[in-house]
Amino acid sequence: MTSVDVRTESDSEDSGPSGYAAARLRLLQGEARSGPPRRSALADLTDDWLTGLFTAAGAPRGAALVAVGGYGRGELSPRSDLDLLLLHDGSADAGEVAALADRIWYPIWDLGLALDHSVRTPAEARRTAGEDLKVQLGLLDARHVVGDLGLTAGLRTAVLADWRNLAPKRLPELRELCEERAERQGELSYLLEPDLKEARGGLRDATALRAVAASWLADAPREGLSDARRRLLDVRDALHLTTGRATDRLALQEQDQVAAELGLLDADTLLRQVYESARTVSYASDVTWREVGRVLRSRSVRPRLRAMLGGGKGAVAERSPLAEGVVEQDGEVVLARAARPERDPVLPLRAAAAAAQAGLPLSLHAVRRMAAAVRPLPTPWPAEAREQLVTLLGAGRPTVEVWEALEAEGLVTRLLPDWERVRCRPQRNAVHTWTVDRHLVETAVQASELTRRVGRPDLLLVAGLLHDIGKGWPGDHSEAGEIIARDVAARIGFDRADVAVLATLVRHHLLLIETATRRDLDDPATVRAVADAVGSTGTLELLHALTEADALATGPAAWSAWRGSLVADLVKRVGAVLSGEEPEKAEDFTPTAEQERLAVEAFRTGGPVLALRAQTEAVTAEEPTGDPEPLGVELVIAVPDQPGVLSAVAGVLAMHRLTVRTAELRGVRLPSGLEDSVLLLDWRVAAEYGSLPQAARLRADLVRALDGSLDIAARLAERDAAYPRRRGTVAPPPRVTVASAGSRLATVIEVRAQDAPGLLHRIGRALESAGVEVRSAHVSTLGANAVDAFYVTGSGAPLPGDRAAGVARAVEEALRG
Repeated sequence: MTSVDVRTESDSEDSGPSGYAAARLRLLQGEARSGPPRRSALADLTDDWLTGLFTAAGAPRGAALVAVGGYGRGELSPRSDLDLLLLHDGSADAGEVAALADRIWYPIWDLGLALDHSVRTPAEARRTAGEDLKVQLGLLDARHVVGDLGLTAGLRTAVLADWRNLAPKRLPELRELCEERAERQGELSYLLEPDLKEARGGLRDATALRAVAASWLADAPREGLSDARRRLLDVRDALHLTTGRATDRLALQEQDQVAAELGLLDADTLLRQVYESARTVSYASDVTWREVGRVLRSRSVRPRLRAMLGGGKGAVAERSPLAEGVVEQDGEVVLARAARPERDPVLPLRAAAAAAQAGLPLSLHAVRRMAAAVRPLPTPWPAEAREQLVTLLGAGRPTVEVWEALEAEGLVTRLLPDWERVRCRPQRNAVHTWTVDRHLVETAVQASELTRRVGRPDLLLVAGLLHDIGKGWPGDHSEAGEIIARDVAARIGFDRADVAVLATLVRHHLLLIETATRRDLDDPATVRAVADAVGSTGTLELLHALTEADALATGPAAWSAWRGSLVADLVKRVGAVLSGEEPEKAEDFTPTAEQERLAVEAFRTGGPVLALRAQTEAVTAEEPTGDPEPLGVELVIAVPDQPGVLSAVAGVLAMHRLTVRTAELRGVRLPSGLEDSVLLLDWRVAAEYGSLPQAARLRADLVRALDGSLDIAARLAERDAAYPRRRGTVAPPPRVTVASAGSRLATVIEVRAQDAPGLLHRIGRALESAGVEVRSAHVSTLGANAVDAFYVTGSGAPLPGDRAAGVARAVEEALRG
């Protein structure tokens, strides 16, 4: 490390306070910017001065002056404490040792320097360290200054040995200290007036990582960590110089001066650097403490029991599949052995979605492997990539940790380049709790709790992620955000209509809250203006949920029952205006030639007939070789109309581990003129793992399910019982409603629930138990959410209001049970 030598001949001759003070002043007022060279030079200068004091005091043999803590690391900031230990072997008279201490401590105090001091023998130092974790942490950085070098070296060796021997006990204590401090001080990455030392992701955490590494149990990911720590120290140096105080809190009124001292453009640039550094430290801490936990858990299992469980030497941890190319191992999400990131551009999103849905962290190794090998997604994204992004956003609170893992390795900005402008961007508004980027993720988290209120949860979640994306640009962030949202939505594969809805949501994400709290809602012009801006009841529904999610993610002052009631009142009024428009008439369903052929055969044979057709995506021009990538399989089933068709088909698909992406059920008019005597089910399915089952096996099981010889519910229950339930994310409860004015010919029952194996089977059984006939069904899976509409009748007519409400309650109770 480079050092800055500011001593002169006169300084070297005068080891007194005035000589040291003058040299210290010249060093701190020199042209060199704050950084490791100046901190090291200040430590060297202080070492020389203390050496002179120690020598002049006539120190006895068997004594040494030891620097500990930050001074021991050679990192003296302008107003740092001097952490000193006067070490002695106990052979000298106690009065002589005390006199030596006075001759060293008092000159330090005379200069007004803060001093943390102690006088101990090696045995006393070790005993105190064993009782006080903070003392032990300071001694891990012990550095000899002057005196008996052997005494210092012996203490260092003993302290490190003690630390490593006691690591299984002390590391959990250290982790608890870090968590308690974070609870008190908050997260450095998001605070407008952060404590650079004590907040989570600050200098204390960086020191804790050094202590973990010294235990030899685990080590922090080193990439970027030393630079992050250096930047935080540089900011603290500049803060000390501009304030003249020993403070670690970066107050608002001092940020411009500190930025100028560091040669930065402005206070926002300063905070962004602080936030980026803190995130690096925080992420390294998360990874390191997880590794510590794994090591300690493995050590706590007795060798004999570990051998009985197959976990002896050379054993491999159990790997459970989560998604294609993604498995769970030892409490983390890792890549499967057969995964090939270089040929699977959707893998990062698939792995992230699987991790968030399972409530598990993404392995550092997996994220880095994907970041190094994965190729860019094509534009527009394939459907799977968009669905995986929606699934990730809809996982709730676990999304945050997974998103941070992707961001730590640069994967987020590679997927969404516009993210770079909002990343770590501060919000100088007391109402806001988070930086812009974290606020966007938090809005998606809040939106995941509201997905049961909207018909298009995928659009709600993506709008939550993008609604403030324009804050990285000059001008009105809503107007800039609308332009960016159009581009992003088209790039990730939404169709033109959905792109328009997302653009409207971003452009008007403040419309409802601002109108409700600042305008007269009794003025018809106010309601009409909002209706004109929103355009449709579906967009209004989404905007209402987005408004609430945005406010809840902003901070406790941004949402209240009063504000919520005002917005709800406005939404009710605007919805009434929008509902006055004449609805578009739905086109009659016309089957394709193949669908008609299947229907005729099913009617003729009296049994189910099905066809499977793979849907593929053409290989891009950049890859002239290779097979097309599978997107899923279209499954068309024709079956004579009879009770239980929907639940039987859904149950058979669930038994064969086929995930239903979309499904439609319709009655078909046969050429013979027999209307609705055959049901046609058109499904898009994908295998959860491995390959698709054979069509013949599907048909055989479907025949047994329809004639009652196959107990689907029991088979599904047995399979679920065979696998332990993952802790995962807690999904919002299902919601079943009757759609008002949904159809003149049938009653529309809407089901919004967490997608899960067998869900459609359970819904079908509940509807059959309620004694209604399903005339058509429109099922869609949006990320982790299922949004299903069932057109039902009783005796060929829509259900009366009371009975319709009862059917909805029965289905909801069945799904909650």
